[in-house]
Amino acid sequence: MSNRIQSSTDPDQPVVFEIRLEGHLDQQWSDWFGGLTITPGDNGETLLAGPVIDQAALYRLLKKVRDLGLPLISVNRVEPAPAPASEQRP
Repeated sequence: MSNRIQSSTDPDQPVVFEIRLEGHLDQQWSDWFGGLTITPGDNGETLLAGPVIDQAALYRLLKKVRDLGLPLISVNRVEPAPAPASEQRP
């Protein structure tokens, strides 16, 4: 029995994450968060979204969230949409 987790994603490609925070951040913070897209919500939350190269980079982002003192609501990995049948490898 293998303990390896099977992944359908390409290990050479960054994984897209969505990080939801309580409070609002302006777009000026995008560079500080490695170019992630910052989307303020009407509900007082902010969504940070974009590719994260590896687990260490994800932890660095979460450390920045901690340093700002904004409550973390959620961190979600966004699964890529399946490629159309015409673009799939044989």
